[in-house]
Amino acid sequence: MSVDVITFGCRLNAFESEVIALEAERAGLTETIVINSCAVTNEAVAQARQSIRRLKRERPEARIVVTGCAAQTQADMFADMAEVDRVVGNDDKMRGSAWRDARSAFDALPFGISTSEKIAVADIMAVKEMAPHLLEGFQSGLPRVFVQVQNGCDHRCTFCIIPYGRGNSRSVPMGAVVDQVRALVARGHTEIVLTGVDLTSYGADLPGTPKLGLLTRQILRHVPELKRLRISSIDQVEVDRDLLDVIADDERLMPHLHLSLQSGDDMILKRMKRRHSRADAIEFCAQVRRLRPDIALGADIIAGFPTETEDMFARSQDLVEECGLTFLHVFPYSKRPGTPASRMPQVPGDKIKERARRLRAVGEAALQKRLASEIGTTRHVLIESATQGRTEHFLPVAISGETPGAVRALTIAGDDGARLRV
Repeated sequence: MSVDVITFGCRLNAFESEVIALEAERAGLTETIVINSCAVTNEAVAQARQSIRRLKRERPEARIVVTGCAAQTQADMFADMAEVDRVVGNDDKMRGSAWRDARSAFDALPFGISTSEKIAVADIMAVKEMAPHLLEGFQSGLPRVFVQVQNGCDHRCTFCIIPYGRGNSRSVPMGAVVDQVRALVARGHTEIVLTGVDLTSYGADLPGTPKLGLLTRQILRHVPELKRLRISSIDQVEVDRDLLDVIADDERLMPHLHLSLQSGDDMILKRMKRRHSRADAIEFCAQVRRLRPDIALGADIIAGFPTETEDMFARSQDLVEECGLTFLHVFPYSKRPGTPASRMPQVPGDKIKERARRLRAVGEAALQKRLASEIGTTRHVLIESATQGRTEHFLPVAISGETPGAVRALTIAGDDGARLRV
């Protein structure tokens, strides 16, 4: 074994884990397990701690390094764990120097490191720039790959710990992004997904303050051989005119958006410190549907935010139909230490779980409705593997006998409740 990376949390973490593996191996680390942690919920932090203990029991000879958002925000807690040998900051993890330092520390102190010496975590708020990371072997052979174009967040939603784990918003210059996409397409990747923490804040820190819409235009214009471009989760209040025009005019931008809605109740949205209203969310969904009638929309919604009543929760449930959502990512509210929401009157835990269950049921019904509506249509399916593909709308399709990476026009014959069938 050289370096194994265990990833928790978002797709951005999954991308960054590839960078970590490459840099740690280049640094010469061996017999090392890296936990790339998530801080979104208490459960995510607990899962990381449980994995650390289990992995140390299973592989007592391995060094364990913890990094990621939870390591950045709770470095002391991880350093206090006897199983942990080093805690690396969330920006530092992307730098080869951090992993060379780790190897030097392990070589100098082979029989154990004191708690204070374990911590290699810098001030994330001091990070002002973002370097592009292009990996020669990144997800080699897979048709869909991610390109990180942004990191951090300038907003301070009352429930969210992530800005303290990732710092303020910073962006990769447009030219570097275009070069990355061109290189990945040249290596045979069919679909590129642009990803970031607050993707629609892209460019605010760059000269001329270009926006996400201009970035997508530049990619599509300068990489004509790119077959499919997809964007990950966005904050709809920040969507610019260029992005709306690209949604309407360029079929290579996939008709699928995932929105950061969080609640369907105006008072809860204000207490969350969100920048949109319920009416704004409904109007945005109607607007993009006018531009791209077949678009599939998903959303993040929190169940059981502090002070949420049954009537307030019902408005979140109703938002699924009013916005025409297909995919729902439900977060049971998780109290994060140090956030303003943690000091608000809390909803009992059993009610949070019960509301999350009900909201997931609404989301499942919406997905079933969309699957049924696809029967008889012809969709362009990206073949992901020998058994599955994805439509333009990111709906899974059960397939067989196709070549991964190809895009096939297939007629949808039915569904099995989870995937479309051809």
